[in-house]
Amino acid sequence: MYAIVEIAGQQFRVEKDQKVFVHRLQEEEGASVEFKNVLLVEDDGKVKIGTPKVRGARVNAKVLEHMKGDKVIVFKKKRRKGYKKKNGHRQYLTQIQIEEIIG
Repeated sequence: MYAIVEIAGQQFRVEKDQKVFVHRLQEEEGASVEFKNVLLVEDDGKVKIGTPKVRGARVNAKVLEHMKGDKVIVFKKKRRKGYKKKNGHRQYLTQIQIEEIIG
């Protein structure tokens, strides 16, 4: 059984007991979270597709930890002009574990 769910503006294909990194959520570590924006649910070959959401479907997850992702370096340069710009970014992430898919 799997589902496609929208979490923090992004769509994820999730299964039970799967760990997923998503954009930072407001909930504290150890808290349970319920996502109701379920777009598709598959259960033993039976597929339910939402228009745009599947009615009554939801995904329950547990917040494992808050963290920062790997550093991404952004380097801009224009040749022969002496222009160089180096910038870095680390995204704030939350790791969640999918506990239950109800659909």
